[in-house]
Amino acid sequence: MTQATGSASTTRRTAGVIAAMLATTTLLGACGPTSEPASAPQSSPSASPTADPKQVLLDAVPDGTEGTFRFAGKDSSSTLSGRVDPDAKGVELNTTIAPGSDGITVKMSMLIIGDELWMKAKLTGQAGLPKFPDKWMKLDRTKLSDSAGIPTYDGADQGNAGPLIQAATSVREQSPGRYAGVIDVSAGNAAEALEDGEAAALGEAGKAVPFTAVVGADKHLTSLTLKIPAAGKAKAYDYVVNYADYGTTPKISVPTGAAATSAPKMAYEILNG
Repeated sequence: MTQATGSASTTRRTAGVIAAMLATTTLLGACGPTSEPASAPQSSPSASPTADPKQVLLDAVPDGTEGTFRFAGKDSSSTLSGRVDPDAKGVELNTTIAPGSDGITVKMSMLIIGDELWMKAKLTGQAGLPKFPDKWMKLDRTKLSDSAGIPTYDGADQGNAGPLIQAATSVREQSPGRYAGVIDVSAGNAAEALEDGEAAALGEAGKAVPFTAVVGADKHLTSLTLKIPAAGKAKAYDYVVNYADYGTTPKISVPTGAAATSAPKMAYEILNG
């Protein structure tokens, strides 16, 4: 996500921040499902010494059969948290963009149910910033100039763990439920999980990115961490995906009554820049 800067009007300065957050959330479902859908594992990761550790990890990636769960993650520019409800085809995500040189902080939540979209937004740090109701604001996609770039629900694996693990060239089990290895992020769906241009910038280093992963006692993936190396002017960072509370996270439903409202004209003006 892009930090708001510049010297234009307050509304125009914040437009890029919110529009970028909606349209370029690479951490959330950018790659879609893997070409080999995960299936429920028949044994625990440590049950058989002959189990293929890579397949164990792929089987642990959420595929929509686990019920609701929470997620959190970060990449080179985004820190996100939320919950997933595969039965409702719903995902809620929350993020905060820390203030840049202009002092503006953006706190935002999105709610996606199928192809329907709601948002909450709060801008602070300067006088005269737009103020929105503290409710879920329903957005009409036909009024968004980049409606094709606005995400829809595209699967349970919102952190792209599946495509990344699929690109692993080496996986070993370090101890029961704990894995390590290397991933080739140089091409394909694995490259698309990173932000634009990052995989190409890594060069040869992108073909052997170290990772660790943890599978819980319930045979579900709980974490995946890639150690992305520095490339050019870009600093090294951790690409992190955490999944938790399988089956116990509150379900997602369409906001109604006092919890919802139609998005005001100002919301579209900001989103459309």
